Amino acid sequence: MSHVLPNSSDPYIHYRLEGKVFILQIDRPDKKNALTQGMYQALATGIREAEASAEVKVVLLCGAEDCFTSGNDVNDFVQHETQGSERASVQFMKAMVHMRKPLIAAVNGLAIGIGTTLLLHCDLIYAAEDAFLQLPFTRLGLCPEAGSSVLAPALMGHQRAAELLLLGERFTAAKAKEVGLVNEVLPAGRVFAHAMEKAQALAALPGEAVQTSKHLLKRQQSALLDDTIALELVNFSRLLHSEEAQGILQAFLNKRS
Repeated sequence: MSHVLPNSSDPYIHYRLEGKVFILQIDRPDKKNALTQGMYQALATGIREAEASAEVKVVLLCGAEDCFTSGNDVNDFVQHETQGSERASVQFMKAMVHMRKPLIAAVNGLAIGIGTTLLLHCDLIYAAEDAFLQLPFTRLGLCPEAGSSVLAPALMGHQRAAELLLLGERFTAAKAKEVGLVNEVLPAGRVFAHAMEKAQALAALPGEAVQTSKHLLKRQQSALLDDTIALELVNFSRLLHSEEAQGILQAFLNKRS
């Protein structure tokens, strides 16, 4: 029996099925695709629905226009901070951690904060020459999230991960390729089409063979990630309530208003 894919629950997240490729698009260009908890919820649901659908073989994540995502919408983040239940952003992280189907990212423009840490959960990543990435946590008085404290050093080695996660400076797509985070760097107009070509090539292969291979590749990390994400969140929350982080946050909000 085929699984019918629903519509997205959030106006800024679009679901689209092209052949066997399920496209998840972040479309809030006026806010540089900044993510709200409602958007995270729609992203998490999209992944879970794609996993459950026999029609879907590959998930492709992209942003609208010339941006991937600038990270969390700060106003929305502050409003939802005190809620006791598991944040939708954490549900999104966990949905990525436990995905069996391949996840591909097409990165144009900005990929900031979660926009970079989510890439550590992707299987194939294609980025535009003019894209830039950033893990700005220490600059905000915070610490890494989404399992990046384990995934980044495992991918790049300690020193290169420390450079990106401790200094928190912007880095280019070329640098991302150099440290192993990105598969290929392409002209901006070619990124989505190239990612789609690779997604379709993957989707044409025997699905169970691809999913089993991904599972084996990720097996050692999977067990660690749930614990790591939980530990990161405890420390993230502790730091978020510190005087330093609150000062930085308020300065940002005051500047915006």
